[in-house]
Amino acid sequence: MPKSKRDKKVSLTKTTKKGLESKQNLIEELRKCVDTYRYVFIFSVENMRNNKLKDVRAAWKHSRFFFGKNKVMMIALGKGPTDEYKDNLHKVSKFLRGEVGVLFTNKTKEEVTEYFDGFKETDYARGGNTAQMAVTLDEGPLEQFTHSMEPQFRQLGLPTALKKGVVTLLQDYEVCKEGDVLTPEQARILKLFGIEMAEFKLTIKCMWNSESGEFEMVEGDEEAMQGDDDDAEEEGGSQ
Repeated sequence: MPKSKRDKKVSLTKTTKKGLESKQNLIEELRKCVDTYRYVFIFSVENMRNNKLKDVRAAWKHSRFFFGKNKVMMIALGKGPTDEYKDNLHKVSKFLRGEVGVLFTNKTKEEVTEYFDGFKETDYARGGNTAQMAVTLDEGPLEQFTHSMEPQFRQLGLPTALKKGVVTLLQDYEVCKEGDVLTPEQARILKLFGIEMAEFKLTIKCMWNSESGEFEMVEGDEEAMQGDDDDAEEEGGSQ
């Protein structure tokens, strides 16, 4: 008789140890970069695309990028003045929220901001993105598509039919309005018709100088700085 899977015991010891080692290695690597590179930048990402981020990494082989695991990176840099790895690094940690990354480099602020400001690429929107414009498809034949695509269009909600073997839109169809939060179906339709609405963009948020220990905001983030002020008040009250 086969042994019941319910009776199978699974040890998590190795998994836990591996996960802990991975986090510790990341912390050590980040701190090593703090000691190696002159500047630390935090950047945010709009409309994340892995292939485009790879292009940025390739163009900046002389520097180091870290993306993801914000909580671990906060531990590496320090969450507050008492546990920060170096002076003022905890101010950088305040910006490690959401889709952000860390750039370690010897390039100057001017060189970094010039590159990042200029690196913008359009791409197809995904479900959850905001429509940048209204799109309406005109009634009539869609000769750019093969007849085998017609069932797919109907599944997406388009009023189509085959007329003499040609996919035909039976009436005008509004895909989206400007400002709509796109559904996966709307995003798929826009992609099929070659309409790009998303822009992959990197924005520098702040900078830290390892030589002087100075922190500098590059783009305003009142919420992050408010958190820093709250920490300062808590420390002042505990003295």
